[in-house]
Amino acid sequence: MKQNFFAVDLGATSGRTILGTFTEGGLNLEEINRFPNHLIEVGGHFYWDIYALYRHIIDGLKQVAHRGESIASIGIDTWGVDFVCIGKDGNLLRQPYAYRDPHTAGAPEALFARIPRSEVYGKTGIQIMNFNSLFQLDTLRRNRDSALEAADKILFMPDALSYMLTGEMVTEYTIASTAQLVNARTRRLEPELLKAVGLSEKNFGRFVFPGEKVGVLTEEAQKITGLGAIPVIAVAGHDTGSAVAAVPALDRNFAYLSSGTWSLMGVETDAPVINAETEALNFTNEGGVEGTIRLLKNICGMWLLERCRLNWGDTSYPELISEADACEPFRSLINPDDDCFANPADMEKAIAEYCRATAQAVPEKRGQVVRCIFESLALRYRQVLENLRSLSPRPIETLHVIGGGSRNDLLNQFTANAIGIPVVAGPSEATAIGNVMIQAMAAGEETDVAGMRRLINSSIPLKTYHPQDTEAWDAAYIHFKNCIR
Repeated sequence: MKQNFFAVDLGATSGRTILGTFTEGGLNLEEINRFPNHLIEVGGHFYWDIYALYRHIIDGLKQVAHRGESIASIGIDTWGVDFVCIGKDGNLLRQPYAYRDPHTAGAPEALFARIPRSEVYGKTGIQIMNFNSLFQLDTLRRNRDSALEAADKILFMPDALSYMLTGEMVTEYTIASTAQLVNARTRRLEPELLKAVGLSEKNFGRFVFPGEKVGVLTEEAQKITGLGAIPVIAVAGHDTGSAVAAVPALDRNFAYLSSGTWSLMGVETDAPVINAETEALNFTNEGGVEGTIRLLKNICGMWLLERCRLNWGDTSYPELISEADACEPFRSLINPDDDCFANPADMEKAIAEYCRATAQAVPEKRGQVVRCIFESLALRYRQVLENLRSLSPRPIETLHVIGGGSRNDLLNQFTANAIGIPVVAGPSEATAIGNVMIQAMAAGEETDVAGMRRLINSSIPLKTYHPQDTEAWDAAYIHFKNCIR
């Protein structure tokens, strides 16, 4: 009898619910509903509408129930770092702040005045970003935030939604690891850092790992949806954790690139890698499935192109890629992670100014801009991969590209050319697949991640890109390192 697994996959701009089913041909995914995730701006702050997200989840469950489909379990993944304050009576105290809220500007420095930066990184292995939960909580504490002062529990976003469905409070490992509150070595909440922000372990739910059961739908949720006491499973609550679980690798000698608006490049390790080099390079050690660590680096991704497209109307990606492919190679190169590209008013002008400042030809045509972005990203991937090679305990023989960017043939080929090893592209729906597969493991359909990955490898169409024009790309890499600032 087939089992259906209900995956909730929430991003910072949109969310969806998906029904995943195993068939003789492999894994089948069906989108049930898709919905926007709007920021609420009021009173000088940005909030997430968690009640709207909950309603969309309930709507998805109702649709499945209306069709008469059975559901084996439910799993939820979201973006990282954000959280909800819960009062002693079990009620949500207010809508959660969004990580884009400006109130954490300068927050790391405020905390480091009390605890040295190197000590925070040494315990957590998490790269310093002002919106990490640690700094959000310290900001709320310093501002005497009424919700935090009244809070009995702190629940990260996927755990808060699980609580709304089940009435059970948990703290899932992978999502908690993004908070910079988890000791990377003990894989538990770090008491000293909790104390620094006025909290203790009692302020968090039961600590769980991917695959553990949270609870079952409350009687209220059962009545609203028309479903029974369906179990909710703690998947890798951090969306990147679920995505990396779905990397279709047949051995462990690989790096991954989760490619979308942002690119996350990393390797899986059995233990955290925390030293002066990883701190200087701002690498992060996030929690993964089966006790693994995701040693990775955040890289600016298709954000560059998406911002340029704001000025280009409704031009399709295939048209832009075709124009880029026809342009002269290596005419202009940029550092995608330069601060000037973080959020400029006009991305195309920012790229032109960067090229002008580094004495390069300024892109004049749209195709030249796109080619500049793709070549620069590929060369930046090479640079980060070189760092990973020195940090990884295993050789890196293949790069697996997952997520929406895995469908970009030109960038994938450029990446293979730049890094000199094969690039395997797919699946594009890695996060949803990882969510479903962890539920399937909990249900006994697979015994481990290695088996899960073999199944994905055999059932999902993949495309391999082999390096070409390596001499030209080696020369371009030297030019890239000389012109980045």
